[in-house]
Amino acid sequence: MQELTKKITQISTSISLLQEFIAAPSVTPCDAGLILTIAQYLEELGFETSWFEENGVRNLIAKQVFSEGPSFAFSGHVDVVPAEQEHWHSDPFKATVVNDVIYGRGVSDMKGGIAAMLSATRVLLASKQKLKGTFYWLLTSDEEGEAEFGTKRIVERLSQDGVTIDACLVGEPTSHNRVGDVIRNGRRGSISGAIKIEGKAGHVAYPEQTVNAAHIAGKVVAILCSLQWQKDQPDVKTTLQVTGVNTTTDVDNIVPEACQVNFNIRYSHGYCNQEIIGIIENHLARFKDNLSLDWSRACNPYYTSADMENSFLNLVENAIVRCTARYPIVNTAGGTSDGRFFANGHTQTIECGVKNDTIHQANECLPISDLLEIEQIYLTVLSDFFGAKQHLNLPAGE
Repeated sequence: MQELTKKITQISTSISLLQEFIAAPSVTPCDAGLILTIAQYLEELGFETSWFEENGVRNLIAKQVFSEGPSFAFSGHVDVVPAEQEHWHSDPFKATVVNDVIYGRGVSDMKGGIAAMLSATRVLLASKQKLKGTFYWLLTSDEEGEAEFGTKRIVERLSQDGVTIDACLVGEPTSHNRVGDVIRNGRRGSISGAIKIEGKAGHVAYPEQTVNAAHIAGKVVAILCSLQWQKDQPDVKTTLQVTGVNTTTDVDNIVPEACQVNFNIRYSHGYCNQEIIGIIENHLARFKDNLSLDWSRACNPYYTSADMENSFLNLVENAIVRCTARYPIVNTAGGTSDGRFFANGHTQTIECGVKNDTIHQANECLPISDLLEIEQIYLTVLSDFFGAKQHLNLPAGE
């Protein structure tokens, strides 16, 4: 065993937990038993746990009440994207350590974050300090898929019980070059559109007898790409990308009768889905006799401001600075995440995790030193949020 690997096993349980988690082939929406495994670990730490299953998705809600005070939740997912064995230099579902880097599917997205938070939770509770507030663990096996029966359902159940989380840390891999260098205080919303354009086919030599659906599509694309988004903020921009233009013919002597334009919009928190839909439909109204518009895969944005009372963003930033001596970049870049399900105007949600440079790729990997660093950041966040009198560090190795 390499020297760094020996050291981390002396001071943290995160590596052994991560090895165990990787060994579970939890390809979405299957949890491969991980939800129950983690529930057992949390029960041993004094958490009350409950899990439920819906449409093949297993979800976990665990809670420990320390005393009166604000509520904190760690949100994560145990499911992973598929791994094609032939593209890996090792078994993707067997943690392999090479040069103090651990390889395995989900090591960064996001079993490493779960292992680090569980290890940090153990250190927090072993300190026997008087803590204030309520600690939730919220895990699902439905994040990499459609996300219809995962965190969305967890939040619905909490709401039915009258629970609104005050602060939520999502363990998604947000870092870029070094752990803690980038965190997310929100995500843009997303919605996809499919515009079906109907024209009139005919011979290209007689265009006056036709209605060229492709020409209409060109005008539609020009309008879509020229839209100005007035409600954007300097650091959160709305973008529209055309993702496909397809006609019903590919020969060179027939005017196409039909054409479909597909597009996706990633929009800032200044807008909602219905407002985006209204803007697009208004700008395309002149073509109403020739087109229809279908919408799909709508995901709401969320945003946590540093100006909110008892700012959780500031708490996480300060924890990162204390642990790494680096100030993180704060943005809302990237795709959608389960953080959107906590968007309610009250819950302050921050995403903070390890580097994302190898996620969803063959030979996904995570340096063990990064695992240790994110665990220390998580431990600092926990101790600060729950009011630990003494700053907690991972125990020193021999």
